[in-house]
Amino acid sequence: MQVRVHSGAIILQTKNDLTHSEHLGFPQAQEVGLDLLATAINEYAIYMLDANGTVTSWNPGAEHMKGYRSDEIVGRYFSVFYPPEAVAERRPERELEHAARTGYHQAEGWLVRKDGTRFWAHVVTAALRSSDGSLRGFAKVTRDDTESHTRLERSSERFTNLMGLTPVGIALFDDSYRLARANDALCDLLGSEISELHGTRADDLRHPQDRSGPLVMISDAPTHRVLKRADGRPVHCDLRCAAAVEDDGRLFWLVAFQDITERHQRAEELRYQATHDSLTGLFNRRAVKELLDELVRGPGAERVGVLFCDIDNFKRVNDSLGHDAGDELVANLARRLRSGMPPGCVPARLSGDEFVVVCRDVDAVGGLEALGKTVSGLLRTVVRLQGQPVQVSAAVGCAMPDGTVTCGDDLLRFADAAMYRAKRRGPGRVALADPGLAQAINRQLRLEAELREAIDNDDLVLHYQPVVDAAGHVVSAEALVRWQHSEHGLLYPDVFLPVAEQGDLLRDLDRWVLRTALHRAARWPTVRGRPVGIAVNLAGLLPDDPEFTAEVTGAIAESGIEPDRVVLELVETVLVDLPSGPRRAMLELVDRGVRFAVDDFGTGYSSLARIKDLPAQIIKADRSFVSDLGVGSRDLAVARAVAEFARALDCQTVAEGVETAEQFNLLASVGIDVYQGFLFARPIEEDRLTALLEQGLPLP
Repeated sequence: MQVRVHSGAIILQTKNDLTHSEHLGFPQAQEVGLDLLATAINEYAIYMLDANGTVTSWNPGAEHMKGYRSDEIVGRYFSVFYPPEAVAERRPERELEHAARTGYHQAEGWLVRKDGTRFWAHVVTAALRSSDGSLRGFAKVTRDDTESHTRLERSSERFTNLMGLTPVGIALFDDSYRLARANDALCDLLGSEISELHGTRADDLRHPQDRSGPLVMISDAPTHRVLKRADGRPVHCDLRCAAAVEDDGRLFWLVAFQDITERHQRAEELRYQATHDSLTGLFNRRAVKELLDELVRGPGAERVGVLFCDIDNFKRVNDSLGHDAGDELVANLARRLRSGMPPGCVPARLSGDEFVVVCRDVDAVGGLEALGKTVSGLLRTVVRLQGQPVQVSAAVGCAMPDGTVTCGDDLLRFADAAMYRAKRRGPGRVALADPGLAQAINRQLRLEAELREAIDNDDLVLHYQPVVDAAGHVVSAEALVRWQHSEHGLLYPDVFLPVAEQGDLLRDLDRWVLRTALHRAARWPTVRGRPVGIAVNLAGLLPDDPEFTAEVTGAIAESGIEPDRVVLELVETVLVDLPSGPRRAMLELVDRGVRFAVDDFGTGYSSLARIKDLPAQIIKADRSFVSDLGVGSRDLAVARAVAEFARALDCQTVAEGVETAEQFNLLASVGIDVYQGFLFARPIEEDRLTALLEQGLPLP
């Protein structure tokens, strides 16, 4: 006989093949050992049965646990300890049969005390055999596990209640990945009853959209999975999975499903808005760049084609019929492109009247030129706008990678340049980008890179042109940027500003000029006891920029210059129909002392009614009104009108391009306040400007 502990229970095991048991005087040694054990352990019910199941011995622990005295129970059949339903199922007999067959039997279940109360018991039954192998009886050891079982039941009940209360879908999968339990939230999520889900394989819950591998797998973070509802609709979930082990050693999986369908839909809507044009529903510039970057870096890049399309005379439609008619025309052409494109071609709208078509494989559509003619034909049509038939056509530029293309932007530039070539040939023309055009674009790209580097490394220079009053005193100076190029020498804005505009560098260039000019001007000497103003032209950093106010105030603060010395020049066309946000940004800076100048006044298309509402303090008459100025000329009348208009608005007037004394005298006679031009000084370096400020500038 061996005594060992298994899962907290005492196991009595008879070894039929232990020959040394004979030396103990078996069965006397058995009985002595059991009697000693039964007497010593009172927290266990330990008793003996004969081969028929009749109780033959009874320890104090059994009396305490089951309520029977020894004289009350010895000689009775042991099934008296079992509930009626267990007796009806022949559970007592089956336990003895199993013990007799295998040596011992272990079980848990409800037993009955003498007073009829039940308790949860852990029972071990060991078969006792004689030396010849015949069955002598059984030893039974019972432990009262009611308290731990109750705790387990309560824990299970709490877990069940928690599963029912939580809004997150919870499922238990067995070791074969079949659903064993699920809460109401998961049933609602999948639109099914628990009876329909029970036994379902985990992977059968996946929607065809889900391509992330097995549903049940360990992961360090929530994974995005797509489940299938009973009606076939997809349900997007964040899934968390944990593995656990049953008491019997079997593995099971606890999986939580957090419904994120609405969040996913919102994200998809935001993604759609970010990548699609709101008017036409076509891809926008961002989506085109993403698609092209993917295609030119992937397999088959040499077969990718891009068509850049610009509607001929679109401005005429807007000007004559209004912007609503222009939008209607754009939407109509977008529908034609969407319905008429060959397979593998994606139409997009970049902005205004600019469309792009991206083709994944031009060979599949008959070649680039054939595709260009197809698109040109789709955009050549008659559209009825506001009851009027309008003939429409478009210039189409076509391009493919030539070996130098590294990103989608490069290919767009080639197609854009080819489009301008087509437009120069006449309405409705198609042009292909050739090696010469590609070389020109590559030169442009190289200049862009060099300009970007020059801005980053402070390799640009500033010249200054003085602005003087009628007495010849310098009141301010306009900062004019130059680029000292290592190969091409000193470059003027008319050379590199188009490069900056094409390369989206105007804003960076403006920031450099603004910060550098204010920093330098803060050190200038005064003229006749008065500080000299500094004027900066802005073409990329404009009031509609969300960072406009912060950039200007930051530059002023860094330089230490007084805000009332700063003049920001904006061309008239920028200020037409100024929205409320940019207007507020300008007014905020005006409140701090900054002044705004309307540059090139008279060359735009805005009305005086709009100009009078601008938050500007200076009006600069364009040089075109000054160059032909003479006695009796219409330009003199225009100059007088500008001066009187500015005076009525309490604005200062500046005449640009003054080159002769006659022009100066005539402008002074009509009331122009200050002057700028070669008559007084050409744009000069800072050291020469400083000397001029100190020495004074006599009138010619």
